[in-house]
Amino acid sequence: MSQQVIAQIHALLAARRYSVTETGETGLKITDVESGLTVFAELQGDVLFFSLGCATVPESKVTPTVMAKMLDSGNGISTSHFQLHAAGTDEVGITLSNFCKLQELGPDDEDDILSCVGFLLADVIHARDLLAADLA
Repeated sequence: MSQQVIAQIHALLAARRYSVTETGETGLKITDVESGLTVFAELQGDVLFFSLGCATVPESKVTPTVMAKMLDSGNGISTSHFQLHAAGTDEVGITLSNFCKLQELGPDDEDDILSCVGFLLADVIHARDLLAADLA
């Protein structure tokens, strides 16, 4: 069942001119051909999770000031959320994430999927600008 859903999502995104590769039975690699930015999607049950790498930085750069900017509700990133993860020895990956709950893969779900991808692409540009001075 999930492979069938992934195939439908793949077709939807490809029709919107994204470069799409299936990364397994439940995963997709979605590249915006204009910007080159890549979003990863993973289907877990009826929830489609999206993530987009923002930066990989030395752990020492993730200061309380940077964390406060990421958590600030007025930071201009209202459609995605930041996640931090270990990215090697003394490095931290900063990722933006989003998700949508799928119903029946009708027009509402298609709109939600396209919105999630579009919002992540816009948010990562803003996030990079927001954090650039602190992470340099």
